[in-house]
Amino acid sequence: MPSILVVDDDPSLLRALRIGLTARGYEVSVAGTGGEGISQVALGAPDVVVLDLGLPDLDGVDVCRRLREWSKVPILVLSAADAEGRKVAALDAGADDYVTKPFGMAELEARLRVALRHAGAARKDERTELVVGDLRVDLVHQGASYRGRELELTARELAFLTYLARNAGKVCTHHMILKEVWGPQYGGETHYLRVYAHRLRRKLGDDEGALLRTHPGIGYQLVSP
Repeated sequence: MPSILVVDDDPSLLRALRIGLTARGYEVSVAGTGGEGISQVALGAPDVVVLDLGLPDLDGVDVCRRLREWSKVPILVLSAADAEGRKVAALDAGADDYVTKPFGMAELEARLRVALRHAGAARKDERTELVVGDLRVDLVHQGASYRGRELELTARELAFLTYLARNAGKVCTHHMILKEVWGPQYGGETHYLRVYAHRLRRKLGDDEGALLRTHPGIGYQLVSP
């Protein structure tokens, strides 16, 4: 049975989707908040996530972005009819498709079948943590520790560190980092990177740049032991 996780804060919609999809042969689990949905993806590894963009704790676009840090699970977003900008933002953040509310069960099921075809084999080997020597980045709970000490990082600092950890040992150019961490509209703001690299080194206790190495005029590298 394909497993579907529905993340929505509308109890009546959750109930209707659970009944309708279960009757069509799906195994359905539900979550009422974005944080709960992220945890359930990590623990339950559903085949598809059906995600409402309007959640009480996290913006649905942010949930897409966080899931894409470590998971390739297909994401089908639910959006209002007049929310074109939100749909585009969700697709840019990693969503695979969208359904506009109100929708029919036949349309939803058709889009789920497409998502399942694209998903292919089960993804049991996806990482929920990045480890580079004594540095650990928790992709599910959005945190990091170094030598057993929790790091107090801003969201942007964590995103910067996560990108470097995902590419540990490689030299990441200024343009690559700005595009992936700040967004495609950024390209020449290399002074941002100097500031954030300095902050990260201070919080890591890496004043000599042994872990986070600068390549002048090129970019940055997280050194893998």
